Amino acid sequence: MAYDRTLLSPDALQTFLAKHPAWTHEGGMIRRVYEAPSFLEGIAFVEKVAKAAEAANHHPDIDIRWRKVTLALVTHDAGGITFRDTDLATEADRLFGEGAGGR
Repeated sequence: MAYDRTLLSPDALQTFLAKHPAWTHEGGMIRRVYEAPSFLEGIAFVEKVAKAAEAANHHPDIDIRWRKVTLALVTHDAGGITFRDTDLATEADRLFGEGAGGR
């Protein structure tokens, strides 16, 4: 299946980061650390993100450390950040808001 591999322009990336200040741009990826109220709520959040990622066929790097969940996104086959990364980041924020972080 072919995907749009157009990299985000620097301006588009800065616009995303300005609207989503919890996300950072480092190491060629966008990254965010979420802190859940409990370990199990963090795991539940990861499961939601995993389902969204699978549906989008775009999978983040996920690191779980007790209540902290770090997501890192890059479109490897495009060699950088694309709309697929910012779309999944936005969806992860929404999922966290309705679950673990939205209390």
